[in-house]
Amino acid sequence: MSKLLSSFKEFLKYYDYENNLNKLIIMGIGNTLRGDDGIGVIIIEELQKYFNHNFHKNIFEEKNILLLNCQSVPENFTGLIKMEKPSHLIILDAVLLDDDPGTIRLIEKEEISNFSSSSHSMSISFFIKFLEEKIKFKSIICGINPKSMEISTNLSQEINLSKNIIVNTLINLIESL
Repeated sequence: MSKLLSSFKEFLKYYDYENNLNKLIIMGIGNTLRGDDGIGVIIIEELQKYFNHNFHKNIFEEKNILLLNCQSVPENFTGLIKMEKPSHLIILDAVLLDDDPGTIRLIEKEEISNFSSSSHSMSISFFIKFLEEKIKFKSIICGINPKSMEISTNLSQEINLSKNIIVNTLINLIESL
């Protein structure tokens, strides 16, 4: 089992010391017209394509999982997220990590203010705090260090490799639930 998969499984293992996974929302954030910034959105699109092609459409309902393609406006999904009341939230986004392009890092909500995220207008830390005023959930950010966020519809080679790792990891995670 890869380190990333085991980290995701550990994240999902506990919630509030008494409840395990109840409902999982995986949300992708980014602008697909700004190169590597679109990584979160592209991962969600690939997961949807994989599961719609290989399984019946109710797999997400059966496993109590919701995939959200938030583009660059995660704040537009706060009503839906509050209505769904997830126990766990995984956020996929390009995050400036001061590391090599394509570096993947799971970031706890307490540390997200130390990093700059992609092109969306609302900061991830403010987004999470806003949601926590209404619902109780555990969250983690899967940050991918971009190479370029210039105008482009293509991912850099480094980010594309990271995308494949994350997509395969999340497929394994979802199938194991």
